Amino acid sequence: MRVVIAEFMDESALAYLAARHDTDYDAGLSERREALLAAVADADALVVRNRTQVDAALVAAAGRLRVVGRLGVGLDNIDLAACSARGIEVIPATGANALAVAEYVITAAFLLLRRAYFSTAATAAGEWPRAALSTGRELHGRTLGVVGFGSIGRATARLGRAVGMNAIGFDAHVPAAAPVWAEESTASRRFDDLLRESDVVSLHVPLTAATRGLVGVDKLALMRPDAVLVNTARGGVVDEAALAAALMGGRLGGAALDVFETEPLTAGSALGDCPNLILTPHVAGVTREANARVSMLIAQKVAAALDAARATA
Repeated sequence: MRVVIAEFMDESALAYLAARHDTDYDAGLSERREALLAAVADADALVVRNRTQVDAALVAAAGRLRVVGRLGVGLDNIDLAACSARGIEVIPATGANALAVAEYVITAAFLLLRRAYFSTAATAAGEWPRAALSTGRELHGRTLGVVGFGSIGRATARLGRAVGMNAIGFDAHVPAAAPVWAEESTASRRFDDLLRESDVVSLHVPLTAATRGLVGVDKLALMRPDAVLVNTARGGVVDEAALAAALMGGRLGGAALDVFETEPLTAGSALGDCPNLILTPHVAGVTREANARVSMLIAQKVAAALDAARATA
């Protein structure tokens, strides 16, 4: 059977797939739409990250497609209804990059609350902004609010507790009485209450009709003026203009954004002028270790799905 891999994948996972199936790997294929459509015409499996648009047109062009492996967990770039209608199995790498994202969140929280790490240029230039940077805050004893309590949200809460934070959480799909809250030593909160109580708010929800624009003007106004927001979920979850206005107006202590409404981020964005803001190019879940875990998990699951399909053919 033939596997097409349209975005970067770890070499060991590639070797695993290539030893079992005819494998076509092109890490830049997602950027060349016509070539992608031609490549999937006789593919039994397609492996993607977040840039490949597995839409109805692609599904229609891939007449033999049986499985889509997602090197990550977000599925907003995949038309799940179109896949379901064709009986195509969609496999995300649930949990495999959770630690990488959690480490990103806690690191960003350390940087944003302490603020001292933004002083490199001034210090190197001979300035000595010690007094201005002496009001940084410690993470220990602060409240971490986790929005979305799946595998990544739980890992983030766990790591936050490990450095002495108090963890609270909200998930529209996890009832307050669910055992997982006690198991993870995290107190369930209503969304608005979480925003009011948290020193650090971390977002871990998929992009859906219900979550688009979830954090806008009204929700940002509920947050403490010295609180910080970290978004490693999807850019559309946060109203970027409202966030920029809150930062520029001193109504929010800081933010770290790894995802954006438009990726790459549009040059000249209002976000570029904001104080105490960290911008990174959608890499929170991508480390050497996470890439190896994600890639091998998907390679194994895709190979198993193809073997099962072949056995029943």
